[in-house]
Amino acid sequence: MTRDYSLRTVKPAHPPVEQFVRFLKSQGKRITQQRRIIIDQVFSHHDHFDADELMVHLQDLIVQRKVSRPTVYRTLGELTEAGLIRKMTIAGRSVYEHDYGYPRHDHLHCEVCDRLIEFHSGDVERLCAAAAREHDFEVYGHRLFVTGICRDCRRRAGRRRS
Repeated sequence: MTRDYSLRTVKPAHPPVEQFVRFLKSQGKRITQQRRIIIDQVFSHHDHFDADELMVHLQDLIVQRKVSRPTVYRTLGELTEAGLIRKMTIAGRSVYEHDYGYPRHDHLHCEVCDRLIEFHSGDVERLCAAAAREHDFEVYGHRLFVTGICRDCRRRAGRRRS
């Protein structure tokens, strides 16, 4: 029997930019054109990214002074605080991924190429729920990060040994 570890689809109640505007208002801040550009770029596709990779995508706007590097860093912090993205530390660097409107999932991490493979497992969720029940623990979420070496890196290593 094969299992399906693909991520489920989640339909958020509001688009990420609306959630961000609500968060900013609750903090007494406003949505600036720079923040809007950054959030549009962050949510234009789903990839794990770091601040430098985001700035590469925004490079033309940074050069034109439509977006500043400090605003990119500040906005990433605000997006994290707002619960729209999640920050993880991998191999000493901060990596971000979508959190809002994205299904709960876990990761396989290749220690050679730093590739992240996302997966969802009902078995993991059931195990967490059972452990929580046993310890009368209220679960808000979980994060499973499995480390190893991906197939491509193992194949490349095998070719070098031959």
